[in-house]
Amino acid sequence: MVAKISSNTSLFGTLLYNKNKVDKEEAKLLSSKNVYERTDGSFSMQTTIKSFEPYLIANKRTEKPIFHVSLNPSPKDALTNEQHKDIADRYMVDMGYGNQPYVVFKHTDISRTHLHIVSIRVDETGKKLDSNFENMRSMKICRQIEKEFNLHPATKQEQQVNNIPIKLLNYKEGNVKQQVGNIAKAILNNYKFQSVGEFRTLLEKMNVSVEEVKGLKNSKPYHGLVYSALTDNPVTMIKEKIGTPFKSSLYGKVQSMQALEKHFEKSKQQIQDNKTKECLKPILTKAILQSGSIDEFCLLLKEKNIEPIFRQNEDGRIYGVSFINYQNKTILNGSRLGKEFSANVFHEKFAERNRNPTLEVEPMENQIESDADFITSLFPSFFEQHSTDYDAGNFAKEKQREEEVRKRKNKFRK
Repeated sequence: MVAKISSNTSLFGTLLYNKNKVDKEEAKLLSSKNVYERTDGSFSMQTTIKSFEPYLIANKRTEKPIFHVSLNPSPKDALTNEQHKDIADRYMVDMGYGNQPYVVFKHTDISRTHLHIVSIRVDETGKKLDSNFENMRSMKICRQIEKEFNLHPATKQEQQVNNIPIKLLNYKEGNVKQQVGNIAKAILNNYKFQSVGEFRTLLEKMNVSVEEVKGLKNSKPYHGLVYSALTDNPVTMIKEKIGTPFKSSLYGKVQSMQALEKHFEKSKQQIQDNKTKECLKPILTKAILQSGSIDEFCLLLKEKNIEPIFRQNEDGRIYGVSFINYQNKTILNGSRLGKEFSANVFHEKFAERNRNPTLEVEPMENQIESDADFITSLFPSFFEQHSTDYDAGNFAKEKQREEEVRKRKNKFRK
């Protein structure tokens, strides 16, 4: 069994993604925990979000409070609904989410039946749940569940999907130089990339950064690399450099700028031979057309084992985007794929969606008030605008902008 974990900002967008699958009869609500339920057992956006209300109100610092995981048993495992439910509950308890509100969806939109679980990363006091070594803990739990439920074990290749095959750097553990070297080596050996920027994007996911350095050494031009450890700032929630940086020469020629340039050329040829760009473009195009927010876009791509990495400035403008394809171990900047995948296109797409009150989600039928109006009135700063009323929509957006300004000030206070 393989678990794919993501953190999202929008509860509405994450639930809407699953609701759309339910509406298309490509998924069904399997179970829930600590969530208000309808008498007929059907899924309700309104009652589900109301169950998350105390946690969202209590949250003060966590920018991506929504926990979303897909559990993927082997296609060879013929499981009943009850077994799927037991597996989901066992996974959530072992991950530390047993007392959280969560909903479980069974998806059948592809040949492999799998589960999607939506929960929240903060407890009722607003404290963030432990996410240290989350992927490593998740993999260990999956191996235990395979044994307990007599499931077919995931292959090593499947276990590495949506993950870089080495653990995150932990500065407190010490031996930082060796940790940095091991991580850089693992990425060089496993991933295809064509620039220092793309290399840095992969490293930063593992709490490492890299910078180019140029100058003169003994009157000769010098072009090298400097690696640094990163750690999460508990106040700003941003990764920051910590400790002494390490010259690439400390790791020998295999991690030098010269070796990296050779890797760029090799990767370029492999990407061209494998037609990686040609395969990626239609997937991105379809996801762009089907999504109305960054979170929804990310969720659609996650089904394809692709992760978009957006870079935003303090004003919230998207100025860069890269795509990590975990299936073929490749990262590509949007600019390499064409103008239609540039950062500016994504900024205009999602910013315009938020500004334009005519771009709406249809309200659910057979409810006294729509989920969109209910959610907007309850949490205007937590959710994207889906109101059908122009004045209410502007009011909600104004509150959302106020909340975003407050978050940015806190984020960049230092």
